[in-house]
Amino acid sequence: MAKEPSSESLNEHGELYEHFRIEVDPGQSPIRVDKFLVARIENVSRNRIQNAASAGNILVNDKQVKSNYKIKPHDVISIVMAHPPREVEIIPQDLPIEIIYEDDHLIVINKEAGMVVHPGHGNYSGTLVNGLSWKFKDNPLFKTGELRPGLVHRLDKDTSGVIVVAKNETAMNKLARQFYERSITRKYTALVWGNPDPPEGTITGNIRRDPKDRRKMRVFQNDSAGKHAVTHYCVTEKLGYVNLVECTLETGRTHQIRAHFEYIGHPVFNDERYGGSRILKGTLFGKYRQFVQNCFTLMPRQALHAKSLGFTHPETREKMFFETELPEDMRKVVEKWRKYISGRETA
Repeated sequence: MAKEPSSESLNEHGELYEHFRIEVDPGQSPIRVDKFLVARIENVSRNRIQNAASAGNILVNDKQVKSNYKIKPHDVISIVMAHPPREVEIIPQDLPIEIIYEDDHLIVINKEAGMVVHPGHGNYSGTLVNGLSWKFKDNPLFKTGELRPGLVHRLDKDTSGVIVVAKNETAMNKLARQFYERSITRKYTALVWGNPDPPEGTITGNIRRDPKDRRKMRVFQNDSAGKHAVTHYCVTEKLGYVNLVECTLETGRTHQIRAHFEYIGHPVFNDERYGGSRILKGTLFGKYRQFVQNCFTLMPRQALHAKSLGFTHPETREKMFFETELPEDMRKVVEKWRKYISGRETA
């Protein structure tokens, strides 16, 4: 027997992988590591375990092993897998998807705001996965019935920007490991309320679900129940009562940027869930109030865009980097603030 496997819950992370750590009991007899893991982890097939091993994602005592490795007493096994078991049926749909790059192993997409990445929680159609299942209907990976085929990370519904999707199991496992090891580089552009002080800095605070509102994440200092989260930021343009900020993620927790900026008192502009959809800076006079409301109407979502993504190609090992411009709605709102500030300066 072995101790119960400890795992990191998918729902507490921004990435779509599962990580299990298992300590082998002193009385354990020799057995192949793939057979051992199938018996220890619920709802996992031997094929998934072997794919993880092929990608170098099974470690025993911090060293990569093949699926035929014979475990020994006191071994410490760590496994990263790219996606959880199937939960709902995926219906392929012909949906518009903006493709930035594609090859035999992966596809890079500029996701539009308003599109959910994968089905669940009342969104069972119209998602990116529904669209990909249509586009890749002849691809074996998208015929498995998995809830999140090819996905190793995600973006919130109303966050736009760059996302990478694998086109085969090997690529998916290798990309998942890069996210787990934090070798992926990700930058976001956000419009936030007020002037963060200092204008360049780091936000650190454990994140977990808000016990009073399960739809939100909250920052808790010195909370062992939360997940360690680090966001580096830099103000790139001052726009009076709001600022453009570039954020670099060191970790990738659910709603990380949104929760972190609420925590420091500078919520993302028009982020309803995290307090940014009301006037937080400036006057309450009618003209200014109408100006802000016009901005909200022009961009009816949080002002957050996944600007760039860098990773190592899972097959060629080439360093890949992709960058996108601000989407039209966010660009127009930023321009409105520029004009507003210019008018105040010349008045």
